[in-house]
Amino acid sequence: MTPDRILVAALLASLLAACSGDQPGTQAPSPASTATASTAAPPAAPAVDALAMASFTGYGDMRFGMDEAAFRKAWGGELKGQPPVAGSTCTYLYPKWVKAPAEIGFMLEGGHFVRYDVTTAKEIAPGGGKIGMDKAQLLALYGSKAQEQPDKYVPDASTLRVEGDNHGIVLFELGADGKVNKWRVGVPPQVDYVEGCG
Repeated sequence: MTPDRILVAALLASLLAACSGDQPGTQAPSPASTATASTAAPPAAPAVDALAMASFTGYGDMRFGMDEAAFRKAWGGELKGQPPVAGSTCTYLYPKWVKAPAEIGFMLEGGHFVRYDVTTAKEIAPGGGKIGMDKAQLLALYGSKAQEQPDKYVPDASTLRVEGDNHGIVLFELGADGKVNKWRVGVPPQVDYVEGCG
């Protein structure tokens, strides 16, 4: 075999070896790196607000101030509700899947989205508050932003009102037992309507 043919054969052999083995720049993990990967700590859980649909500016893609057509488009699903009573421009819309209308309801007044009401522990309020928390837990979350007021109708019950961004407010209703039994988020004056649309 001539020297040129020996060189070509050697080159072909090295090319074949490169194709059948690991690609350049990639190496099988060593036992030490495999052990390190398997004992690495799990990723941190996302922040509470990253999981929540509720915000001081609306709910999910629905923003306070949207007209009803934009609100329905942003919701993207079926909503149930009733037209406003005579002499009122206030109404509630509810997702089709809610078990009871009070679980979550969206208030529209004057044809615009202005508030939502929540009575389920599945939802998390802006800032982390939720059904079942007591006043001390809420104060730990919201601090001096939380202003306590007596309940209009229930003795020994109260509300905690927290002002957020863009004029949005979350209002927690605490029963006589001192625990949150419902909350709502909206813009003034509608967020302060104690009877809802009533």
